[in-house]
Amino acid sequence: MIVLLPPSETKRAGGDGPPLDLGALSAPELTPLRAELVDELVTLAADPAACRRALGLSASQDAEIERNAALRSAPTLPAIHRYTGVLYDALDVGSLRGAAAERSRARLAVGSALFGLLRADDPVPAYRLSAGSKLPGRPTLASRWRPVLEPVLAGLAEQELIVDLRSGSYAGLGRLPGAVRVDVVSEDADGNRKVVTHFNKAHKGRLARALASSTSEPDDAAAVAAVARRARMRVERDGNELTILVPS
Repeated sequence: MIVLLPPSETKRAGGDGPPLDLGALSAPELTPLRAELVDELVTLAADPAACRRALGLSASQDAEIERNAALRSAPTLPAIHRYTGVLYDALDVGSLRGAAAERSRARLAVGSALFGLLRADDPVPAYRLSAGSKLPGRPTLASRWRPVLEPVLAGLAEQELIVDLRSGSYAGLGRLPGAVRVDVVSEDADGNRKVVTHFNKAHKGRLARALASSTSEPDDAAAVAAVARRARMRVERDGNELTILVPS
């Protein structure tokens, strides 16, 4: 099983790994486009105004531009420790120990606008590029990633069950028919339901933690739902679609 996470806009700074080596990352089929995008971001960083427009940044976020300028020389961290925010706080992978930590490293992956697909231990620097970013004079990231990323994802799906927790824009970079997908819905005392937005990431992080550390090896949506229920989550299933129900 692979649990495919969305990235986060916020990234942990620094690291103790060597500078970026694209050849050291998993899914080498993605290396050519990764290299193109790194080159484009480094070049774009030399023009702060254009960089702000392309990446949707304000002048107060120029540190993000500096990160992109240093992509080739900055220290790296394992991908699963690079990303921060609500989902990753709930996942709390750093607190896993022993066999649970080993399982999480094997099972967790991250969708990335810059790298396409990262496995947990892939060493990457901090960077700024979102799925919706539009680099000057270039096609959309979705149109560039789909032809190369979708075959990689399809190959993984032939070997293992994939639980796709990516948000819509990142799922658009590489579509994955047949994956288990998850929505989070709140329910009030009268049974009225609505899609959860603010706490969506936290509940998906909890699910990712349960799946990443589970001693079982789910091979279908029903088994994924069973792991979630053992983690005291209320879950409904409709085929490959899971709905996590939380009190409103």
